[in-house]
Amino acid sequence: MEIKKFAAIDIGSNSVRLLIEHVIESKGAEPMFKKNSLIRVPVRLGADAFKSHRIPEATVKKLVEAMIGYKYIMKVNDVIHYKGCATSAMREASNGAEIVKRIEKEAGIKIEIISGNSEASMIFNSQHFIASNIGHDCLFVDVGGGSTEITIFIKGKAVAARSFDIGTIRVLSDKVSKDHWKELKDWVKKETKTIKTFALVGSGGNINRLFKMAETKQGKPLGIDTLQDMVTNLKRYSIDDRMKLFDLNPDRADVIVPAGEIFLTLMKFVKATKIYVPKIGLSDGMVREVYKEYKGGKQNKLA
Repeated sequence: MEIKKFAAIDIGSNSVRLLIEHVIESKGAEPMFKKNSLIRVPVRLGADAFKSHRIPEATVKKLVEAMIGYKYIMKVNDVIHYKGCATSAMREASNGAEIVKRIEKEAGIKIEIISGNSEASMIFNSQHFIASNIGHDCLFVDVGGGSTEITIFIKGKAVAARSFDIGTIRVLSDKVSKDHWKELKDWVKKETKTIKTFALVGSGGNINRLFKMAETKQGKPLGIDTLQDMVTNLKRYSIDDRMKLFDLNPDRADVIVPAGEIFLTLMKFVKATKIYVPKIGLSDGMVREVYKEYKGGKQNKLA
């Protein structure tokens, strides 16, 4: 048995995450992925990227400092290979490529700005095992700050995937139009028209938090009525009161409502009455990609 550590850095629109996982290799068996640690820093890139299409210097400085910290955390954890990806906010920022170069120069961390479809594909990699075990055709939905990624599984195989510019920060910034919703609805209707029954599976920090707040047992689905009641209740309170009454972090208290509304809208589009919420996301898929790259001979070494 061999145990190695791999890491993924996910630079999202609402926060920046570092996930470190143990990969346990045994002869004649599939590798096991075990979470070692997850660190989340609320550097909200989308707040400016979706309004002015540029990330300001003060935010860039915070991001670079977070990357320097992540480098040392990976070093003391003996991480042997990592992958860094930036998503919707960096895709939209006119200075995104410039920031990537600065991160490599000042923090020694390589970052790639990935497309929405690449993001959806990596999320699929983290979800494949779960999809194969739910026993239904599945619609996987990951709601982030800048985009929503949807992957459709039929008989355990991914048959379609798409990224949409609908996310919590965009909603709060009033950057999601009726046309955006129509595009999503039309695509989902078209891709699921031959499917009679399927399970809806949600990922992302907000749906995980809503699932926890509902006190639903792990493995059991969250009903649409329960989710609707929770979102309606949260909307009654100010952001400050949400933090006090529901023990929410400041960068979660504002986005949790639009996230819940995105999931609810999609559930209504496809007439789904419940949603499964396994603890998965982009970072999980990235670690699997990192391991695959390592086995193929690639290795990002930390300076």
